[in-house]
Amino acid sequence: MGKITFFDGGMGTLLQSQGLDVLPEIWNIENAQAIFDIHSAYAAVGCDVIKTNTFGANRLKLADSQYTPAELITAGIALARKAAASALGTSAADSQAKIALSIGSLGKLLKPVGELDFEEAVDIFGEMVRAGTNADLILIETMSDTYEIKAAMLAAKENSDLPIWVTFSPDENGRLLTGADILTAATLVQSLGASAVGLNCGFGPAQMKGLLAELCGYAQIPVIFNPNGGMPKIIDGQTVFDLSPQEYAAQMQDVLAYGVSILGGCCGTTPAHIGELISRVRGTSRAERRNAPKTRVSSYSQTVTLGEDLVIIGERINPTGKPKYKKALRDNDMGFVCGEALAQVAQGARLLDVNVGMPDIDEPQMLVAAVSAVQGITSAPLVIDTSDIAAAAAALRIYNGKPLLNSVNGKKESLDSVLPLAKKYGAAVIALALDDDGIPETCEGRVLIAEKIIAAAAEYGIPKSDIVVDALTMTLSTNPKNAQITLNAVEALEKLDVRTVLGVSNISFGLPARENLNKGFLALAADRGLSAAIANPAAMMDTVYIHKILSGNDENCAEYVSRFADSQAQDVQKPQSITLYDAVISGLEAQATAETLALLAATEPMEIINSHLIPALDNAGQTFAARTTFLPQLLKSAAAATASFDVIREHMAKKGQNAAKRGKIVLATVKGDIHDIGKNIVKTLLENYNFEVFDLGKNVEPEVIVQAVLRENAALVGLSALMTTTVASMEETIVQLRAAVPSCKIMVGGAVLTEAHARKIGADFYSADAMGAVRYAEGVLG
Repeated sequence: MGKITFFDGGMGTLLQSQGLDVLPEIWNIENAQAIFDIHSAYAAVGCDVIKTNTFGANRLKLADSQYTPAELITAGIALARKAAASALGTSAADSQAKIALSIGSLGKLLKPVGELDFEEAVDIFGEMVRAGTNADLILIETMSDTYEIKAAMLAAKENSDLPIWVTFSPDENGRLLTGADILTAATLVQSLGASAVGLNCGFGPAQMKGLLAELCGYAQIPVIFNPNGGMPKIIDGQTVFDLSPQEYAAQMQDVLAYGVSILGGCCGTTPAHIGELISRVRGTSRAERRNAPKTRVSSYSQTVTLGEDLVIIGERINPTGKPKYKKALRDNDMGFVCGEALAQVAQGARLLDVNVGMPDIDEPQMLVAAVSAVQGITSAPLVIDTSDIAAAAAALRIYNGKPLLNSVNGKKESLDSVLPLAKKYGAAVIALALDDDGIPETCEGRVLIAEKIIAAAAEYGIPKSDIVVDALTMTLSTNPKNAQITLNAVEALEKLDVRTVLGVSNISFGLPARENLNKGFLALAADRGLSAAIANPAAMMDTVYIHKILSGNDENCAEYVSRFADSQAQDVQKPQSITLYDAVISGLEAQATAETLALLAATEPMEIINSHLIPALDNAGQTFAARTTFLPQLLKSAAAATASFDVIREHMAKKGQNAAKRGKIVLATVKGDIHDIGKNIVKTLLENYNFEVFDLGKNVEPEVIVQAVLRENAALVGLSALMTTTVASMEETIVQLRAAVPSCKIMVGGAVLTEAHARKIGADFYSADAMGAVRYAEGVLG
């Protein structure tokens, strides 16, 4: 049983009640007493950790401020430190509270989903970290994008030695904005070396209880829980939260059984809430969590766990013996690479090996391009396959998720160069069972090398669970015992709780009927406990299903029946031509452009729009609504559709034609709010559905919005707010719109809103996501 650590609670909602009308961080200088008083109140009730008022102190949000991030962060840490010291000697504070440098989201999506470059994000976060190195720890909080989490964590690691705690904010279904589930977000955070991981904001304790239980079931580091003070409501024009201190503390007590280590609060919680929580829980022991380490690889939205079902790693993104692929690399044709990726995923590959190694190319640059392109069109996690250390470093850095690096071996040079990279970027590593003496001819020799690599990795802080051993498949044509040597090594390693992988096709090199031999070898390896196989999924997936049913692991034969009930559906090896519809759904911009040009030779532009583009966008929207695809795929589809629309518009312009717009819509993020991610997503999709959008930007005065609606005679307005402190501005904007243009419909959205909340402030429609806004616009404007 362990001790509970206590965070403080909300800051912004308390400042709002005092008349905050600027960015909260500016009060670190202009109203320092107010910030000091809040920190002091939290310290006085016994908080162990005080968050600095620096959440948004970055150069993007402060672009129009007279203060620099460093000035506000320095002042913010000094205020928190002074307040913590002032509480010493009180009955509640036995020791001085630690100071957590609060770092929040930049408010922009990163490329390729958004416009912000990854390295720029790292640099912006790095500026904050360098200014805050005199804090006691770094708290990266309220995150909704794994790529932004990675940028912030790298900045923290590269600019300080402080412990890093990370909390993220999922929706009610447990997904981040860009698609990651709880497991995927936790996998990334842990792999990059966080000291604690948790949930904050979004909802109250009761609403987040199930998500917290899920996180506690995965995490192997301390878990943080900082929920809101219930759900928001509008009372007398102010946003308030519906839990009293007593109700909040009671709900928080319920989560101790999950093994949570750090408790506190976010929006709507006050010193009274946290004080009541501490008085009830201080001295209470939490349940211990004993989660066994798992070998996991992740993308931006999904995680694959090795050691459960046999995983096929698609092998075809590799130039060896593939002249078409070599040509594609020389031509920088990422469309071909993406096509291979999509085909292999459709055929059953759960991971994709990406290799671009060939003479006369810039391998670091090409590998980065290939990894970025493939991650842009599929959520399958990737294996970064290269012997070039510079290429490995470049690709690992920009990868969104926890990759599998192929590979390290037992040679000192390899261990010394590869393992530090894997540690820094949180990668799992394929370990080849060879060293300076070559490949051992015995099972025992290969196991010994594997153990040597595992021990070397441990010295860098890389756990055994992040090492996947390749016992090395040698062709039978040189030694008929080669298969048994490899299979025995696989079995021995799996018994040592080490995950394994094999390149299957090597077994048949130099022999006839290779595919038959490969399938038989894969079945035998699977029976020995093989975790993953690098193979052609088009040829090998049948064997995976057959082995699963024969080994008794296919309940009710369901997967086998699904695979083979329609024998014609099995034939996944035949290449399928990509249509414009397919290109849009898959997010392939180059192919969408090419297919549009081809169609225009014999098809009217509006026919292409109505019969190809709109159905494809509708499909993308439906899968997004059904949560089978996520925001990155939706935006990639939108980008492909935009590429097609651009071709159509250019074609029509040359003929003196214009595509009629479906109606005018004004969009804005309301006064006081500088977050525009959600608004920008809505804008992108509305424009793809051929609406004429007037985007007024962020922090827009109500009067400016009214003037734009009157000037453009717009029938629909979309308002966005992310901060609880700016919902009042949204309500004021709605009041002015009703007075000036009562016929105009108003839709609203943002993380702090609910449907009931939206109705209360007078909106016509609340949209939980961008596609909901599109559907409402279609209803209003046709």
